[in-house]
Order: sequence, then C-alpha cells, then structure tokens
Amino acid sequence: MSALPPYWKTATRALAKADPVMKSIIDTYKGEALTTRGDPFYSLTRAIVGQQISVKAAESVWKRVEAELKTVNPKTILKKSDEQLRACGLSRSKVIYLKSLADHFHTKKCDHAFFDAMEDHEIIAELTEIKGIGRWSAEMFLIFCLMRPDVFPVADIGVQKAIQRHYTVKDLKKLEKHAEQWKPYRTVATWYLWRSLDPVPVGY
Repeated sequence: MSALPPYWKTATRALAKADPVMKSIIDTYKGEALTTRGDPFYSLTRAIVGQQISVKAAESVWKRVEAELKTVNPKTILKKSDEQLRACGLSRSKVIYLKSLADHFHTKKCDHAFFDAMEDHEIIAELTEIKGIGRWSAEMFLIFCLMRPDVFPVADIGVQKAIQRHYTVKDLKKLEKHAEQWKPYRTVATWYLWRSLDPVPVGY
C-alpha cells in the first residue's frame, strides 16, 4: 500500500467547503484514504476480475486468482491454462480478457513510466484497445493505480447508488453535472461515495 496521495488533504478541505453532504461523508471516514498497490498490471487484472460483479464477489474471486498465480504478472497468467483460471471463478470471457491484457503488457513493456508520460484521455485510449478493457476498467486504473485526482466514473454502479442515496440524483447526465462541483478532485469524491456504501474500502 502507498502513502496518502499528495493532493488528498487539500482535496478533502475543498470538497467539504463546496458540498455539505460530502463534508458529512468525509467526516465519517476521517483518517482513511485512497491507496494504491502501485503495479499497473496488478491493478488492471483486479479491475477485470471486478467487472460487473459486486465488491464482495470480486474479492472472493480475486483471492482464488492470487492463490492460483502466486505472483500476479503477465508471465504467470500466460502460463496458466484456461481451465485453471476458470476454476478460480472467472467467466470464460474474463479469462480471455486477462490473457489479452497479459499479452499486451508483455509485448509493450508497459510500466509506470509508460503511463506517467500520458494524459488521462490518452491512457483511456491506450487501454481500451485491449480486449476486455472498457472505459470503466481504464478509469479504475487511473484512480487506483495512478491515483489521478480528477476521475469521475459516471457509469460505475457504486457511484450511481451512492449519489442516489445521498443526493437523490438518478439521471446519468445530471450525475455528471452534479459532479462538476467536485472538480478538480472528483477522484476523491468518488472514493468517499464508494466508502459510504461498503464496510471495506474498495480497491483495484
């Protein structure tokens, strides 16, 4: 796990000042913050595993994947058979996606330096060329691996659920408009929205 993101304290003060509801959520979870495991491949692998399933289900499958691989990297995934990965609870499509991701990283030698030189939209464009990596997974990568400060994954089910609970906003276009007040720290607001839903902080 990493240290506190450098912008976190400034962001929480700004969000609390701009939004009383967000201030209440932030106050509930003082001392907690976004953390990263630091490894780009690890983060994207977790994002694929977590696609379209609950946080609890994703955590269960992920533990089995880690136990099977021992070390999560492109080589260990490419060495495993589809059947071995399926036995971890992965769907057939997710096995294909993980192997596509592993092949891409193995071929292009993607590392932190590779992504650090890119803007958010460039990273999304790069990653969505990989089979199984859509905008949501790319946004999870921007948040949880690179800790970019102003990402708002409007299509995320948890974000939608939290905003509906705390703000009674349901329309997607209105969600994006509502989130304008959180710029340039929408990542931080997003993390607190997630945190308000789950007993364990979400992570990819």
